[in-house]
Amino acid sequence: MLQSELDGKRVVVALGGNALGDAPGEQLKLLEGASKNLARMVKEGINVVVTHGNGPQVGIIDEAFEVASKDKNAQVPPMPLSNCNAMSQGYIGYDLQNAIREELLNRGIGRPVTTILTQVVVNPYDDSFYKPVKVIGRVMTREEADAEEEKGNYVTKVEGGYRRIVSAPKPEDIVEIDAIRTLSDAGQVVIACGGGGIPVLKQANRLKGASAVIEKDLASGKLAELLDADMLLLLTGEKKLYLNYGKDNCEPLDTISVEKARSYIAEGQFAEKSILPKVVAAVSFVSGKPGRVTVIADLDDAKEALEEKAGTIIK
Repeated sequence: MLQSELDGKRVVVALGGNALGDAPGEQLKLLEGASKNLARMVKEGINVVVTHGNGPQVGIIDEAFEVASKDKNAQVPPMPLSNCNAMSQGYIGYDLQNAIREELLNRGIGRPVTTILTQVVVNPYDDSFYKPVKVIGRVMTREEADAEEEKGNYVTKVEGGYRRIVSAPKPEDIVEIDAIRTLSDAGQVVIACGGGGIPVLKQANRLKGASAVIEKDLASGKLAELLDADMLLLLTGEKKLYLNYGKDNCEPLDTISVEKARSYIAEGQFAEKSILPKVVAAVSFVSGKPGRVTVIADLDDAKEALEEKAGTIIK
């Protein structure tokens, strides 16, 4: 889209882990860059709704409570994973909304920025509950990974060591969608579905937290769909998508159709734990209504990605 065509359009922007880092101090520093990009979008007339990941943070919170609970003098109980999700949404949203607010004021824009603690409904019979795949927490040594497995948790090998894996059910609905839509329609910058949202199970009139996390990109796609957004912008650490990634015949993808994206998914072209959820989210969102666009791009290329001049465009 040309910049003039984006004025007044609604764009759901999903920030990847490279916009947050692992620790609070690092997060504050990295958010300076992300907030500048987001403030620039707002100044150019775009109705921005922001989502973000929480993979390292939710694992660190969970681990902190578990360690503290073993100290008999501390009297700290273990914390359910759903509560850890809520805590990560709160503190990341706090840092992010203040960073965006500051950048908006630096540009003379007095726009409200609001974080909504977001619950996302999942299916209790989702296959993921029987096959954990989502990595959370910090990178561990082999000894630490063995200790996690002894506690009944699952781990997987990653670059530099091991990380814990948990269930990641698909998002089916967003509990606070009406509030998100109302604030966005009123012109506020809304931060929602942090970390994919807090996974909850419907039990009559009760919402019960699930011991899982939701893939941030899938939740972002669901949010964009329910808000009837014009664009889903998935910002990550990669310049674009590639075929045969890491091989001699590696090929960048500039613009692809939904049909092409589906065929590449079937071929297993995209890494299951990182890139695949982004492409699945893109296909689901774009195929829902004519005219929708998803761009997967590097955070530093956000401005060009909005104009469909960078990243991989799926439409």
